[in-house]
Amino acid sequence: MRNKATKKHSKKNLNSVKTQVFKQLKTLWENDTVYVKTVSTFVYQTWVRLEQYVKPLRRHAMDISVLTFVAVLGVYFLFPTVANADVDQQVGMDQTTLDRVIASMQNKTTATGRLPQAKDAEPRRSFTIPITAYTSEVGQTDDSPCITASGLDVCERNIENVVAANFLPIGTRVRIPEFYGDRVFYVEDRMNRRYDKRMDIWMKKLSDAKTFGLKYTTIEVF
Repeated sequence: MRNKATKKHSKKNLNSVKTQVFKQLKTLWENDTVYVKTVSTFVYQTWVRLEQYVKPLRRHAMDISVLTFVAVLGVYFLFPTVANADVDQQVGMDQTTLDRVIASMQNKTTATGRLPQAKDAEPRRSFTIPITAYTSEVGQTDDSPCITASGLDVCERNIENVVAANFLPIGTRVRIPEFYGDRVFYVEDRMNRRYDKRMDIWMKKLSDAKTFGLKYTTIEVF
């Protein structure tokens, strides 16, 4: 019973506070304190007037849009030089500026010769190792014979410049001067784990791989 009485008393106090607040706000409004009433009334009246002016325009919004579009097209077709006026035509250039523009245009067509060719870098290391060859066959690779350890599809790429090696990082560039001169090969595949210092060259045809056989030669690593 005590709790109910306490709640009832609190609710009564809250209603009393609300009543006093509303009375104070009403007094402030009626007395136009800090011009709240004047400003609010002016804003409301202005908004009503704007609504009256804009309302007719809303009814004819489509007509206005069409007329504007037609006017733009008319200016474009009747006065093309004005619609497409260029800055150079509107702003005059003195003789010095004109000479520089002409010289710049002529410079674009002037032969500049050839840039010097960069020399090939020296190999960082060289190894004398046995080299064999392989093709994209399940018997020589795995169940995805065209995909190398790096994820490269050699069958789709169809260029014989890929080698397999376990002792070099993927992506390493190598050359085999004795057999391929300056051709650059890329390490994109791996061999069986039992092969350490050895290299396998990927070839398109099985007959070429068999003909190559096993060779000992020096490779250059870049």
